Amino acid sequence: MPRDSIDIPVPDLSGKRAVVTGASDGMGLGMAAWLAAAGAEVVMPVRNLPKGEAALAKIRQQAPGGEVSLRSLDLSSLASVEAFGKALIEEGQPVHLLINNAGVMTPPNRQTTADGFELQFGTNHLGHFALVAHLLPLLRAGQARVTSQVSIAANQNAINWGDLHWERSYRGQRAYSQSKIAFGLFGLELNRRSEAGDWGITSNISHPGVAPTSLLSARPEMGRDKDTLGVRAIRFLSARGIIVGTVETAKFPALYAATSPDAKSGRFYGPSGPLHLGGPPAEQKLYSRLTSIQEASRVWQTSEQLTGLRLQG
Repeated sequence: MPRDSIDIPVPDLSGKRAVVTGASDGMGLGMAAWLAAAGAEVVMPVRNLPKGEAALAKIRQQAPGGEVSLRSLDLSSLASVEAFGKALIEEGQPVHLLINNAGVMTPPNRQTTADGFELQFGTNHLGHFALVAHLLPLLRAGQARVTSQVSIAANQNAINWGDLHWERSYRGQRAYSQSKIAFGLFGLELNRRSEAGDWGITSNISHPGVAPTSLLSARPEMGRDKDTLGVRAIRFLSARGIIVGTVETAKFPALYAATSPDAKSGRFYGPSGPLHLGGPPAEQKLYSRLTSIQEASRVWQTSEQLTGLRLQG
């Protein structure tokens, strides 16, 4: 199938409120624009407000008449997550869709969040855990679908339980895998606990395959002054339609998981092409590292302890 023909049916999302993290560029920007064009009222929580304003202008060009707004959110700060959650609680509008998409990837040197957590674990997983905790009343009111974006890296390595914050020996790629394994286990455990407690929330997980997003690009704030060799190779393959996807097509697994009536709770969605690196979205076999209910419960309990938040109905 030609990559520019990849698409999914657009549902009518009129009257639905959607929150998309990481919507200021790349896949997240594409998700927000697609949801706005489908009629949803889209909230874009962003860390960099000028970058968010530029993204907002793009969405308004792509989805004229779409209802989209910016909020401030830094997932690497629990105080910022709390402030964002309180702001939405005060607005009092139910949230019907939450796509946990934002993330950081493989800073060459160990960095920490405002709360002292290893940056990737603290941002990719704990920040989103706290976000769901603070938004839980609104998610329950909206009978929400929560879709959490993991990565093919969740099929590698393991959670480093003996040194969760990589203080003794930092390995960037392993720390990234850990953050995505923990986040995937959380997304599945959220669905189990919602079903058991009758919270009314459905939760699933997705991954975008591989695409030339900004995650591996030059980012001085991450200690990376130039593009990695990996992102240069991915750009080369993507531009020629070889195996991997594009930024435009990589948004579809999460959107399918979040909006399709055929997407089920507690399931895993990603690209259906060779090696699941690109192609149309479809349900996929759960990675072995995401199958343990005991490990998921441990992630949940540890996340509550680290954040000081109890996530319960």
